[in-house]
Amino acid sequence: MYIKNLRINWNQQECKEYYNEILSINNLETLDFKKRITFFVGENGSGKSTLLEAIAVKYGFNPEGGSINYNFSTKPTHSSLSELLTLSKGIRSKDGFFLRAESFYNMASYVDDIGIDFEGYGGRSLHEQSHGESFLTLINNRFRGNGLYLLDEPEAALSPQRQLSLLVMINKLVNNNSQFIIATHSPILLGIDDAAIYSFDNDDINQIPYEETESYNITKLFIENREILLKRLMNDSE
Repeated sequence: MYIKNLRINWNQQECKEYYNEILSINNLETLDFKKRITFFVGENGSGKSTLLEAIAVKYGFNPEGGSINYNFSTKPTHSSLSELLTLSKGIRSKDGFFLRAESFYNMASYVDDIGIDFEGYGGRSLHEQSHGESFLTLINNRFRGNGLYLLDEPEAALSPQRQLSLLVMINKLVNNNSQFIIATHSPILLGIDDAAIYSFDNDDINQIPYEETESYNITKLFIENREILLKRLMNDSE
């Protein structure tokens, strides 16, 4: 494991920030990583991406995404939470990447600007590929194994079929001594075997089984009761 544990040192905080209003974050002191794949799940605004970003910055990744060697900033918006974190690390990773959907365009532009050899990125500019295609191209070609990979809502760019492709890639990298921490809403990605799922709902961060995630239950409810559910929703909206 490249990251085994994190601790938030609240006594080091000098002034309040927005994340102090997020109860799941504000109530957190320690979190363990015991599986090769860890998922962060929760409703929008529950704090999962905030914590993932803080972990990435503390580890040394660029806040807007990329590897540790990436150095660009479109607009500094990351919080100071990383300054309060202590990461308990295992062996040093040989590779690593922080991939976030919301700033992927900026990261792809940076790759073009600095003239990186596109051989490691599928042979052509990421901007010359569709959003989903460029996501998978990056992971398939740039993620080399023996690494720490942090993904923030990767399903945003991917169709359900492509999410299955991503599952295969993740499994291959895990078998090549990699560790993943992923913030996601995808019931497909969450279904991978032998992963730890941490829920940020209900004001605390708790580990839950796959079948208790909101993503699984709402998707299952909709598929099994589509007509009844839609009729009820439409009537309520009127």
